[in-house]
Amino acid sequence: MTATTSSNTSSQHENHSENRLGHETSPYLLQHKSNPVDWWPWGPEALAEAKLTEKPILLSVGYAACHWCHVMAHESFEDDDTARVMNELFVNIKVDREERPDIDQIYMAALHHLGEQGGWPLTMFLTPDGEPIWGGTYFPRSSRYGKPAFVDVLREIARLFCEEPEKIEQNRAALMARLAGVARKPGTVTIGVAELNHAAQQLGGIIDPVNGGTRGAPKFPQAALFELLWRAGLRTGQARYFSAVDITLHHIGEGGIYDHLGGGFSRYSVDERWLVPHFEKMLYDNAQLLELLAIAYVRLGKPLYRQRAQETVAWLAREMTTGEGAFSASLDADSEGEEGKFYVWSYDEIIGQLGAEDGEFFARHYDVTPAGNFEGHNILNRLKPLPRSDEDEARLAALRAKLLTVRATRVRPGLDDKVLADWNGLMIAALANASLMFAEPSWLDMAERAFAFIARAMTRGDRLGHSWREGKLKFPGLASDFAAMIRAALALYEATGRQSYLDQAVTWQRALDRDYADAESGTYYLTAADAEGLVIRPASTADEATPNHNAVAAQNLVRLALLTGDDGWRAKADRLIAAVAPATVDNLYMHMALLNAVDLRLRAAEIVVTGEGARAEALLSAARATPPLDRIVLHARAADALPLSHPAQQQVRASSEPQAFVCIGETCSLPVTDPAGLTHALGTARQT
Repeated sequence: MTATTSSNTSSQHENHSENRLGHETSPYLLQHKSNPVDWWPWGPEALAEAKLTEKPILLSVGYAACHWCHVMAHESFEDDDTARVMNELFVNIKVDREERPDIDQIYMAALHHLGEQGGWPLTMFLTPDGEPIWGGTYFPRSSRYGKPAFVDVLREIARLFCEEPEKIEQNRAALMARLAGVARKPGTVTIGVAELNHAAQQLGGIIDPVNGGTRGAPKFPQAALFELLWRAGLRTGQARYFSAVDITLHHIGEGGIYDHLGGGFSRYSVDERWLVPHFEKMLYDNAQLLELLAIAYVRLGKPLYRQRAQETVAWLAREMTTGEGAFSASLDADSEGEEGKFYVWSYDEIIGQLGAEDGEFFARHYDVTPAGNFEGHNILNRLKPLPRSDEDEARLAALRAKLLTVRATRVRPGLDDKVLADWNGLMIAALANASLMFAEPSWLDMAERAFAFIARAMTRGDRLGHSWREGKLKFPGLASDFAAMIRAALALYEATGRQSYLDQAVTWQRALDRDYADAESGTYYLTAADAEGLVIRPASTADEATPNHNAVAAQNLVRLALLTGDDGWRAKADRLIAAVAPATVDNLYMHMALLNAVDLRLRAAEIVVTGEGARAEALLSAARATPPLDRIVLHARAADALPLSHPAQQQVRASSEPQAFVCIGETCSLPVTDPAGLTHALGTARQT
């Protein structure tokens, strides 16, 4: 009887271009009417078919505006081979959650009880009686990031149903272990959430619990490490990861590595307390630390972090900005042939410039003594905790301003005023992101001015140069220039919604793919194909003082996929990450930026705001004020501004009212219409 029924069903499908969903009225179900899957709408006939054929049920629940529903449909439901397995092993039922919220609610609750994250598409496996067995959300056609391939899931569920029916409910853990084994095929390296958490646990073990940073000396402000730990805190909810970053930023902000008079951070500290810096100031360090301060401030609300960010941007504007609006590369450590001479003070100088009473007061708070704390001199710092009232802080601020004026009369360290596209890209993105988190619109103006200069003066056609000074451009640029400037363009696009920034990002990404890509691996060489010949074409994937260009490119590709609606960019990101994964696993410490890219790939919250007007702007402001580590903001003013496949399409067409919805990982929330609702939706989604 089963064989006969299966044969008739197969014959029916072969003889008709549409499945049973062609008779439905739901737009979502009608989207699937031409699938090779032998779909049934929910109803007694479908359940009767399952009982008759003694097959388990595959229930797929979604809605018309669900992006990941469309992705899974394209990858699996439109694929003949996948459909053949589905039709052979299951009775397949498709449900529109908006049409049947009751069905959706029952099986979504079941998924939550199984300990799985909810969202759509909802993919549940049921007994012929409709009792839930197991489920999930989106399954990829091929295994990646620790997620098993959809066909592997189908076959394993069917095997358990036939061979071990009594173990279906209690065997979920064993089933997941088997699926994980299939996903991690021999000879491949997979980095999923479990691997990210293990890496964070390992790398967290090298943090100095007293002074922050890595144990011992010297200490470098390793932004990729601190970002990785912060992401681990967001991912796991474990406070120790936030604490590790907090203690580090606090000591960096109060230590001698920070310039307490002029603002800005030095390259590194030669001691374990962050007291004695190597006094040079690099643009890239300050860019990365500025963004970290903003991210930490949003969560922790520490005034110190806002103050250090404001002072650092003031230093950037005062001492590092070129006449064209771009940013210089660095300030030297030396002046008059002596390292740090510009920055250190004697006790007598402090007393002489400020007077006895103010001088003693300042010396007490900034660790200034007659003996000094560095080779007979004093490096200003506030590492010693002292009680300070608001009045004390105001008094100290006035005294710092006075000393800064005095210091300006000294022989200054040398300024390297060349403009590097990659380092400028880091700072432009940091300013754009920090401007939103700190509500400092003038910082966004600085970012846009610098970007405009590089896009105008440091390009030839669709290609970037690397270095500019006094009207001369070093050309062609490096892959790091493209990666950093694409990141900058995307940050500005998310901050402003101006299409020109997204268009520029796409143009540069295509040029990067054309001139720098390794066709065999999907990674990027550092140099262009037509660059001056070297004995070997550099292709390192390891981080240095800045994140490796491959890691930056991976994040860019993830953002491009969501912002453009083109899943081809996501496929490139997946291929790039897969290519670098073996080296990452072999040396976590040198590939922390790649691990951060994987975290974004797996956990990004896409916030799409539709419509225009005051309500849309309020939603956008709320979305943009969230830290950029795990959010991507898209303003879809009208449906025709988006690709037809984009999840915002249906939302814009369905309602003229401004609204927003949130997708995290591969699942989406319902629309919300006010900032409080958006904040709640983000919080709820991130807790699941």
